[in-house]
Amino acid sequence: MATTTLNYEPMVFNPRKGEEAPLSAIQQEVLALKKERNAVILAHNYQVDEIQRVADYVGDSLGLAYCAAETDADCIVFCGVHFMAETAKIVNPSKTVILPDMDAGCSLADSCPAEKLAAYKQANPNVYVVAYINCSAAVKALCDVICTSGNAKKIIDNVPADRDILFVPDQNLGQWVSKQTGREMQLWPGSCYAHVLFTQQAIEKIKLQFPEAMVVAHPECVETVRDNADEVCSTEKMIGYCRDSDAEQFIVVTEPGMIHRLQREVPEKTFIAGPTDTCACNECRFMKMNTIQKLRDCLRDLSPQIEMPEAVRKEAYVPLKRMLDWSK
Repeated sequence: MATTTLNYEPMVFNPRKGEEAPLSAIQQEVLALKKERNAVILAHNYQVDEIQRVADYVGDSLGLAYCAAETDADCIVFCGVHFMAETAKIVNPSKTVILPDMDAGCSLADSCPAEKLAAYKQANPNVYVVAYINCSAAVKALCDVICTSGNAKKIIDNVPADRDILFVPDQNLGQWVSKQTGREMQLWPGSCYAHVLFTQQAIEKIKLQFPEAMVVAHPECVETVRDNADEVCSTEKMIGYCRDSDAEQFIVVTEPGMIHRLQREVPEKTFIAGPTDTCACNECRFMKMNTIQKLRDCLRDLSPQIEMPEAVRKEAYVPLKRMLDWSK
């Protein structure tokens, strides 16, 4: 039986009032450098608010992939994690792609080493590999098609019916998509370290404190959290759900950077960061490696740059382009 006892204060973002504070000196410096470098700044929804405010586009992996593919800028600054910047390089081999912190990795991507996937494919030659975009370029190069949490159902629906599917690397997203589509899939045993820390017990406790709040959860969460949420969707679809819902309060069960964007686009509503059993929110340590100072420095120095073997890039481009085409 859940109780109302919490060992932390919930993180609540109340309706926004008035204009945003003026940009800081370093944010202004970033914008000047962006113009000088003819750069575009792409920022994931989980980035800190300082970075989101100077980005040309803030979004989820699918939206960012489209922006990367369509930009005419000379330089792409990707404020996210390493696999995201790699994706931008895959579709823009002639452009400079920089990442504020090269150590901004991903536990989910790390859970599927390319050599292990290659060995699995060799032992199972008929398998059709669907890869969540949260994987390395080397893994993408071994796959048949890429997906994101926003388009996974559409992608699976397009896979030939006579093929056995292996879904890599997120078993939680794969399990959710399998239920959505009715398509049986083999699931790679990977997960996002941050999303699996959310528990149904923690959500029940915060729900008792905010009984009118709707629970919106990312599909990378574990099954018990997903099954008890009011809505399960990608970060991009959270915007529309919260905007269109009659509810005034939402418990957002994903990385709390998402709430910065929710506050900007749905300013009249209240958002509560989804808690874990031990803390009031669940920040991704990799996403938070990027800072406004590192963003300024990478634009100034055009470093660190994303590079990869051309053979890997070409092979990875095929399933990524297939995803972009199937998602239209």
